[in-house]
Amino acid sequence: MNREVLCREDERIDDLQRNGYQIIQKKKGFCFGMDAVLLSGFARVREGENALDLGTGTGIIPILLEAKTEGQHFTGLEIQEEMAEMAGRSVALNGLESRVEIVRGDIKEASRLFGKASFDVVTSNPPYMNDSHGLKNPDLPKAIARHEVLCTLEDVVREASLLLKPGGRFYMVHRPHRLAEIITVLKEHKLEPKRMKLVHPFADKDANMVLLEAVRGGRSMMKVEAPVIVYREPGVYTEEIYTIYGY
Repeated sequence: MNREVLCREDERIDDLQRNGYQIIQKKKGFCFGMDAVLLSGFARVREGENALDLGTGTGIIPILLEAKTEGQHFTGLEIQEEMAEMAGRSVALNGLESRVEIVRGDIKEASRLFGKASFDVVTSNPPYMNDSHGLKNPDLPKAIARHEVLCTLEDVVREASLLLKPGGRFYMVHRPHRLAEIITVLKEHKLEPKRMKLVHPFADKDANMVLLEAVRGGRSMMKVEAPVIVYREPGVYTEEIYTIYGY
């Protein structure tokens, strides 16, 4: 049940098309994108499981996972004070305080903050660009979300591995051009890639995102699933995307 929650002049409330949930976002600033929604559709949180989202931003992933899965509890970790506070207001807006918690903290310290082997599932939509790829956005919150300013891919993977129980699952969305590096880093930290799905903007275009599931201590065998095609034609989503969004 949505409640009266403070929404500031520079913010807006958007409908998430799931369970009547809404989310607070900046009118001008970092907003969640297709990658977060796709990750929430790819990740699996089973009944009774606890999940943690590293670098949760607006809180979109824990809120959507609460709506879409049978998980018991969902936590979002966010280093930026303003973003974490805004995400907390979105949780309250939807009356989810007993199921979703937003914690302010550094991904690099996550295993110390929560304790090792404390989650069944860890998700992350981390910064895609390292120092050699892409221009840093002059807007700091956007730069932090998109570039490895405050944490690296290795930081995210290392902490995910430490946070997961044996057999726990890590879900991540990233860019295909870093796939070889991603798989190497996952395996170095005892996270075995098990499922992969490429995302293409159009059927005849190269993939621009990759969704990955890795299991802590899993055996070596990976399934490459059918790709996701985002648009049937310019401005028109495919049926799969409408289903993931919940339209």
